[in-house]
Amino acid sequence: MSEPRVPPETVRTARLDLLPLRVEHAEEMAVVLSDPALHTYIGGAPLSPADLRARYERLISGSPDPAVSWCNWVLRLRARSCLVGTVQATVTEGRPRDGRGAEIAWVIGSRWQGRGFASEAARGLVDWLGRRSVRTVVAHIHPAHAASAAVAAAAGLAPTDEEQDGETRWRLTPPPQPADPPALP
Repeated sequence: MSEPRVPPETVRTARLDLLPLRVEHAEEMAVVLSDPALHTYIGGAPLSPADLRARYERLISGSPDPAVSWCNWVLRLRARSCLVGTVQATVTEGRPRDGRGAEIAWVIGSRWQGRGFASEAARGLVDWLGRRSVRTVVAHIHPAHAASAAVAAAAGLAPTDEEQDGETRWRLTPPPQPADPPALP
C-alpha cells in the first residue's frame, strides 16, 4: 500500500489528544469498547484485544486505493492519560472542481459518554479536515441515535434527505466560494 495522501496527525482539543492509531492501542481500546451496547446502532460485537489488534493492523496499512486515505485516531483524555474512544475519517480525492471529501465516524466508550468528548473530538476532526482542503464532510447516523445526531450537529453537520443502509446522511459543506469578478472588456 502507498503512503496516504492525507496522513493522520496528532490533533489537540481542549481536553483530548487525537492520536494517530497504532497497533499498540488495541489492548486498552478493547477494554474501552467492550460494552455490547456500543454496537446497538453500528452492529457487530466487541472485539478481543487480538482481533482488535488485527483490525488495527489492517487500518494502519492503509487503503489499497491511492485516492483514499484511511485516517484513524484514538482519543486520549489528557487529564487522566487514558483512552476514551476513537474517531475516523475516510478521505477521498475528488475531481478538481469538487475537492476532497471525507466520511467521519466516532465511538466513545460507555464509561466516558455524556461528557462532551465525542462532540469535542468531532469538532477537532472537522477543523483538521478543513485545514487539509476537505470540502465536504459526511456522517451516517441511525435515525434513533439522538446522541450521535447531537455530535454531528455540534460538528456543524446537518441532516439531509439522503439515506444509506437505513441511516441518515449528515453533511457539512463549506459555503460556496465567491465567483471571480467578470473580466473587464
